[in-house]
Amino acid sequence: MARIVIGVGNDLRGDDAAGWETVRRLAPSPSLVLHEHGGDAPGLIGLWGPDDDVVVVDAVVSSDPSGTIVETDAVAASLPAHLNWATTHGAGVAEGIELARALGLLPRSLVVVGISARQFELGAPMSAEVERAVQDVVRKLSE
Repeated sequence: MARIVIGVGNDLRGDDAAGWETVRRLAPSPSLVLHEHGGDAPGLIGLWGPDDDVVVVDAVVSSDPSGTIVETDAVAASLPAHLNWATTHGAGVAEGIELARALGLLPRSLVVVGISARQFELGAPMSAEVERAVQDVVRKLSE
């Protein structure tokens, strides 16, 4: 069965492109289903089914240094409260996962990869620290 990788973000807002860039850099494969997603909660839930293995990659705002990678098993526990899952929508990744949990719509496995980020200005490039983190996540997901 293929693993679903969902890159969340916005490539017009600097480090917020981390999720999309991760998905774009993964080599096409029958074992991977790749999605770029804006992060709205209802749309996110619609990308998986109950028997799927899912990885969500997104930029987060935290006190960790920029480029820090935090992985969470989101089936076992809620996303860490100290991470701010930045979104331009009212309800984003964290809210989508909790909504799916409440409705019994979580996939079989759900790993959320947060990349700590700082640069979200419109038109800004992705920072070097987040760029390196994206490369690390791509390498790990390609194994």
